[in-house]
Amino acid sequence: MPTVLVISSSPSEKSKTATLAQYVTDHLSSIAMDARHLRLRNLPPAALVRADTSDPAIAEAAALVKSADGVVLVTPTYKASYSGLLKVFLDLLPQYALAGKAILPLATGGTLAHALMLDYALRPVLHSLGARHCVQGHFVIESVIDPASREPITDKRYGDMLAEVIGQFDGAVNYARKAA
Repeated sequence: MPTVLVISSSPSEKSKTATLAQYVTDHLSSIAMDARHLRLRNLPPAALVRADTSDPAIAEAAALVKSADGVVLVTPTYKASYSGLLKVFLDLLPQYALAGKAILPLATGGTLAHALMLDYALRPVLHSLGARHCVQGHFVIESVIDPASREPITDKRYGDMLAEVIGQFDGAVNYARKAA
């Protein structure tokens, strides 16, 4: 069974970004993947900022990335870029930490004006970490995410688009596993 790590990078305890990440985790689990949700906000801040990979929680998070067949990165959009929390985490990973893995970048934000952030800000960083099986990213408007709902994606079109993107990611994970 393929293993997938879903990383949410919102610093907020109750965020639409974490809600989206959990939605994706649940969806991946429903299609026979071993999916786990890592909330970067729960890592020890001092160790994270110092890139202290000897800290047990940081070491475990890095090991989860290393052992995963696929990684989903879910970030809020701040000032037309991905979260600083995600940047700090990516910076502590080894140079080619994403090599041989399928990658799905997702972002949340208030307006589609920031949708290109995935291609112009995040994708170059992912490629510098060795990502070659990178599925086309997807931007989700915050207004269609309801953390209090049993079905957190409230707009059917967005739900259908996410299902399609997750299907493409599933294919990329299986391709990456065969290529390894």
